[in-house]
Amino acid sequence: MLSAEIIAIGSELLTPTKTDTNSLWLTEKLNEIGIEVKLKIIVGDDELRLKETIKDAISRSDIVITTGGLGPTEDDITRKISAEAIGRKLIFREDILASISKKFLKMNREMPEINKRQAFIIEDGDVLPNPNGSAPGMAVEIDNKYLIILPGPPRELKPMFENFVLPKLKQTAGEIFVKRKVLRVTGMGESAIDEIIAPVYTQYKNPQTSTLFNRSEVEIQLTAQGKNEDEADQMLKDLADKIVAKLGIAVFSVNGELMEEVVGRLLIESEKTLSVAESCTGGLIAQRLTEIPGSSKFFVEGVVAYANTAKIRTLNVPSDLIEKFGAVSAEVAEAMAKNLLEQSETDFAISVTGIAGPAGGTEEKPVGLVFIGYASQEEVKYIKLNLPGDRHLIRWRASQAALDFLRRKMIRMKS
Repeated sequence: MLSAEIIAIGSELLTPTKTDTNSLWLTEKLNEIGIEVKLKIIVGDDELRLKETIKDAISRSDIVITTGGLGPTEDDITRKISAEAIGRKLIFREDILASISKKFLKMNREMPEINKRQAFIIEDGDVLPNPNGSAPGMAVEIDNKYLIILPGPPRELKPMFENFVLPKLKQTAGEIFVKRKVLRVTGMGESAIDEIIAPVYTQYKNPQTSTLFNRSEVEIQLTAQGKNEDEADQMLKDLADKIVAKLGIAVFSVNGELMEEVVGRLLIESEKTLSVAESCTGGLIAQRLTEIPGSSKFFVEGVVAYANTAKIRTLNVPSDLIEKFGAVSAEVAEAMAKNLLEQSETDFAISVTGIAGPAGGTEEKPVGLVFIGYASQEEVKYIKLNLPGDRHLIRWRASQAALDFLRRKMIRMKS
């Protein structure tokens, strides 16, 4: 398998307000054709560090891709430093200058003098046309390795890579099909999951397995290489089936679907409806569900009853129940779900009440304490959780747990 490195160039990418999204997209495209990305790095507009980075990358990897730094200003140093790193000259191309000038004319603008810098190409390098911008890219072969130089703006980089780089790299990589499958697991920690499934996935070198904790769930990422797409798909299925058999109902998705998508699908398939009563999550569950296209088929209504008066007035929670047990209690969670079920006439209702913090907790009821209620025509239940994290994470994890509570109920009803 060919190896690749991606170098994102620009001091702005080292600030807290800018994110390098190009490398994520490029990694996906490279992996699809069987090229493994070994390293990603961000380098500011520093000539010495950039030169060292490019030289080191070429010494290690078959393909080196740079993004950004091809503009006409003084801090756009990629063109110059890339040439120095591989020991080649920059050659001025009149045809490229004419092409850049023509683009400015189409916009009824005069080309600034500094844009002439973009007409310099590395000696013996191939020009990568840029129909969406002024800076052309470059592809340079160095001892059977490739240095690919791309502009930074995604609207310029993506079509340039897909149209002029990807076909060549695919030919170089050969007929390797790389497929991925993402399993999502909830209600278990990453270490507990790995302890259970490691004896299974360690028996395989292909597919490769990695685990990633993500807010309120664990992703199990499987990557397979095959001679064709069907072979890669079958390899993924075989391993995924064994992992699911080990983890059981904790696996809520085998194709990367989000929890709200899985719950929505189950509701549609069973032709059931849902209503939601929320306190500490403040409408987050309803928001997640209604982001799903077609949610009107199963989602009837959501109530955000944040204050105690709202719980009493809107959800008919008895005031003496709140006085006796507190708003954050099993009794109130069940009453919220049961009463909303009756009002909305849905098949299911779920509720959430808790302490998201950072203030409001006590020794008896600490920050992170959450009660989730569930109601159907057959039963009314609750679960009690102590969720870690800050306010944002507690709210998100509560919403995830509520949806998962409903998912597990529906699955058990079907079985």
